[in-house]
Formats: sequence, structure tokens, C-alpha cells
Amino acid sequence: MLHKTIGIDLGTSNIRIFVYKKGIVIDEPTVAAMDGATMTLLAAGEGAVGMLGRTPESVTVFRPIRDGVVAEFAVAVAMLKYFF
Repeated sequence: MLHKTIGIDLGTSNIRIFVYKKGIVIDEPTVAAMDGATMTLLAAGEGAVGMLGRTPESVTVFRPIRDGVVAEFAVAVAMLKYFF
């Protein structure tokens, strides 16, 4: 049976993904940019940070984890899917 052991740290400022025998493979800011009309993910991590304060009204930049709690569940799920 083939499987990978991974660890995910959904931190307030950074998301880190650890893969056994490889180490940390993702260390990105916990930020996601979503299209407001369709709620599709446009960018996550560093790409979304670059969009902060520079997006049209149709795009919203989220920090889905606030004070250690998942505040925007759908955005957090979309961001995790993006990184995987």
C-alpha cells in the first residue's frame, strides 16, 4: 500500500505543509483571493498577498484564519485544494 504521511499547520499568518522524508514543502501566507461573483479561487499564498489593496471591486482578498480560528471555511477549503 502506497501512502504519504503529511502534516498541515493552518496558522494565522502562514500555512505550512510537511511531507515525511521531504520536510516542509509549502510555507506560504494564509491569504486567498476570490472572485466575488463566482467565489472561485484566483490566487493563494504569495500571489494573493501581492493583490492586497490592488484588486478591483469584484475580487476579495481573505485571511481565512483569524485569531487561530477558521473564520471563512469555504475559502480555507479552496486554499487547501489549491496547495494540494
